[in-house]
Amino acid sequence: MSRPELKNFRRIVVKVGSSLLIDSAAGEVRTKWLAALAADIAKLHADGRDVLVVSSGSIALGRSRLKLPRGPLKLEESQAAAAVGQIALARIWSEVLGHHGIGAGQILVTLQDTEERRRYLNARSTIGKLLEWRAVPVINENDTVATNEIRYGDNDRLAARVATMASADLLVLLSDIDGLYTAPPGANPDAKLIPIVDSVTAEIEGMAGAAESELSRGGMYTKIEAAKIATTAGTHMIIASGKVEHPLQKIADGGLCTWFLTPANPVTARKRWIAGSLEPKGTLTIDAGAVAALRAGKSLLPAGVIKVEGDFARGDAVIVRGPDTHEIGRGLVAYDADNAEKIKGRSSPDVMIILGISGRAEMIHRDDLVISGSRS
Repeated sequence: MSRPELKNFRRIVVKVGSSLLIDSAAGEVRTKWLAALAADIAKLHADGRDVLVVSSGSIALGRSRLKLPRGPLKLEESQAAAAVGQIALARIWSEVLGHHGIGAGQILVTLQDTEERRRYLNARSTIGKLLEWRAVPVINENDTVATNEIRYGDNDRLAARVATMASADLLVLLSDIDGLYTAPPGANPDAKLIPIVDSVTAEIEGMAGAAESELSRGGMYTKIEAAKIATTAGTHMIIASGKVEHPLQKIADGGLCTWFLTPANPVTARKRWIAGSLEPKGTLTIDAGAVAALRAGKSLLPAGVIKVEGDFARGDAVIVRGPDTHEIGRGLVAYDADNAEKIKGRSSPDVMIILGISGRAEMIHRDDLVISGSRS
C-alpha cells in the first residue's frame, strides 16, 4: 500500500508524551514547541478535520509545581502530583488552543472507561458532543484515581483506545524518535527506518526497543501494541518525531515517519465486530416504516419499536427484527431493557417526559447498527 496523506483523514488523534511537552531540567512546558503544535492542530481544525489530543504531563507538571525532588514517587505521591498537574495541563492546552479561537475540553479516563461498556459509551458520547461543538478534547489517564493494577501506565495504548472509541481514522504518536527502525538506532548505527508497515507481524514486534527518556513510560514496545489496537479497529497510525517544531506539518510535507496501515476503516471494523463478536442479549421488533428507514441508512428511533424482549443493558448487542419476525440486523442498544420498554413506540420528545431525563434520540445509532447482508 502507498503512503497516505494527512489531508485525507477526517478525524485525527494526536498523542503528545511528557518528554516532548515538558522540559525535564526546568520542569516547565516547552511553550514555543507547544505553540507550534497548536498552530498545526488549528490548521487541521480550520480545514474541517476533527482533532483530539491525548496529552501526558500531569505528574511531571505537578512535581514541578510542588517542587518535589527527583526520583521515583510512591503511588499516592504520583496521584497527588497528578491532581496538581492536571489543573495546570488543562489550563495550558486551553490557552494555546484558545489563541486560535478553539475551545478545549478536558476528559480524564481510566482503564475501565475504555473497557466497560457503559463507561465506554459515556466517554464516546462526550467526545462526540465536543467534536460536534468543534472543540478539541484533551484526554489523559486519570492518574489521581488509577492504581497500578487498573491503569494503562502509558499513553500510547490509551491513545489507541481513544482513537477506536472516537472512530478516528488516524492516530499520530509524536515520539522521541521519527519512526520504527529495524533495530534501536541508538544502539545500532546500521538501523534503517521502516516507512510503511502493512501488518504488525511477529518480526515487526521484535523490533521494539526500550523507553528513550526518564519521563517516557512507554517506548517502542507500547507503540507497537498501540498499532495493533488501532489497525485492528480500522485506524491508521503514525509514529513520528515530536522533537521538531510543527511536527504535524512536517508529516503533511512528507517528512520521516512510520505509517501503520489498515485495509479497513473505523465504521466497517466496528460493524464487523458488532456483527460477529457479540452475543445478543435481547430483541427489538420494529414496524415496517422503521425497517425501510434502517435499510435507507437511518438510525433506529424509539417510535419504530413495537416489541422489546430480553434482559439487556445499555451498550449490549441486540437483534433487530421486522414485523414478520425476520432478522433485519444487529446493533448496540442505547437504553436498558426496562427503559426501552417504556419508550417503545413513542416520539423522541416524549422520551424526556417518560424517563425524566434527556435521553438519546436513537434507540440504536446507525454507527452501532449492522443491517443483515451488509458489513458497511
